[in-house]
Amino acid sequence: MIRIMVCGAYGKMGREVLKAVHKDEQLSVVGAVDIQSDFADVGELIGAGKIGVIVGNDLQTVINETKPQVMVDFTVPEAAMPNIRIAITSGVCPVIGTTGISTADLNEVRELCTRHKVNALIAPNFSVGALLMMQLAVDAAKYFPHVEIIEMHHDQKLDAPSGTAIRTAELIAAKRGELRQGHPAEMEKLPGARGADIAGIKLHSVRLPGYVAHQEVIFGGIGQTLSIRHDSISRESFMPGVLLACKRVLTADGLIYGLENILG
Repeated sequence: MIRIMVCGAYGKMGREVLKAVHKDEQLSVVGAVDIQSDFADVGELIGAGKIGVIVGNDLQTVINETKPQVMVDFTVPEAAMPNIRIAITSGVCPVIGTTGISTADLNEVRELCTRHKVNALIAPNFSVGALLMMQLAVDAAKYFPHVEIIEMHHDQKLDAPSGTAIRTAELIAAKRGELRQGHPAEMEKLPGARGADIAGIKLHSVRLPGYVAHQEVIFGGIGQTLSIRHDSISRESFMPGVLLACKRVLTADGLIYGLENILG
């Protein structure tokens, strides 16, 4: 059994991860952390009855007491990097679903993994469907180089654009290169009206109640458009990817960025 702890245990994603890990025959929940913890039993959080694992409020203490092999983190951007540092220096492999991890952060994590001989996996999206959406978008960009991305998430998401939108734009840009789209004399009447920009690709973020995680990649050509869209209508959609990451990270080699790198 692989020993798992979860950061952000009281959050919606944290609870979903705890449920999924608890049900998996190869994984075992040994610890959980949340800064708002009132020391509830993990089993009561997920409707499984008491299982004897208490949600703590200090990561280092929980690691020391429970000796996990893997830490799953779905918290907030400002907490993720401190959590990663504590995990790696304690010999625990992080699996990170929190978005907002910068290039500088990735470089730091890569260096920490090398120095401490610990593996880590960071993924902008753990949904297999979202990975297929990104791959199809990259393929389409060979024929439709003019593209914009609209990502839609619930109104409690803190970072914009989403990590998935940024990753999609980066992958497309790596295939087609820099391309300045639209009219050269285009003017924004209001700052930000045309969205963020990665290599000429415009990214637009929507935050509304009712959404979970959704993205549409829209390509334009002469007399036609092509849309590739993925919708996560439940947080359960991310769990197969999270569970796979927990099982594969222990035998990885340093930092893995993107779930696609561990899929067959």
